[in-house]
Amino acid sequence: MVEFQLPPALAEQARRFAERGGVPVEPRLASTVVLLREPFEAYLIRRVATMTFAASMYVFPGGGVDPRDAAVHPGWAGPAPRDWAARLRLEESVARSVVCAAVREVFEESGVLLAGPDPDTVVGDVSGPDWEEARLALIARELGFAEFLDRNGLVLRSDLLVPWSRWITPEFEPRRFDTYFFVAVLPKGQVPRDVGGEADDTVWCAPGEAADGRYTMLPPTQYTLLELAGAGGIDAVLAAAPARNPADAIRPTA
Repeated sequence: MVEFQLPPALAEQARRFAERGGVPVEPRLASTVVLLREPFEAYLIRRVATMTFAASMYVFPGGGVDPRDAAVHPGWAGPAPRDWAARLRLEESVARSVVCAAVREVFEESGVLLAGPDPDTVVGDVSGPDWEEARLALIARELGFAEFLDRNGLVLRSDLLVPWSRWITPEFEPRRFDTYFFVAVLPKGQVPRDVGGEADDTVWCAPGEAADGRYTMLPPTQYTLLELAGAGGIDAVLAAAPARNPADAIRPTA
């Protein structure tokens, strides 16, 4: 476990929670994806002010694991679920769910699809009406991701995801997440678009600039951007990832 010092305002919330004898809720398993593109920019979305968690904050695309995410098995390319399980120190079915959730959520929240018709190909433009109808059905949970892939003859490209870190929401928060952070390079031919719903703004920005205070964000987002900025470029980020331990949880403390 790695500890991360909370900013003063959040540390004060943590102290008040402890003084009241608050009981922390169980964190929900989640995935988030840092999309990168040349010339070394990261993609951020701003959550709408009505959201119950991280309202009006700039975040990476991501969200909670859907129980049906574990069903994605035959339509799979890249490292096998058992290999992901070893890397993330999770049970195989849980690791499969976490990786699938990352691919599903980045499609739902940015319109970027890390999948292809075969293990060596990625789909191109996915902004057409049929893709949009499927994306909305996934958001509404009217369609599972495994069914979506099967209908379109696609395999999930798990090799396009690079595990980076794991953050657990502080105990004083009423909504908590155990979130696995992944990095992915924007596939050629695809363009993130303003998909609305949970987001009211999107931006591409150099990681160092994005973390300099111009955008309101929670510590995990800012800290991750600073780590990426320290690497200096996309190739350096990808080269540094294998030496990291994405299973070690970072727990913000007062």
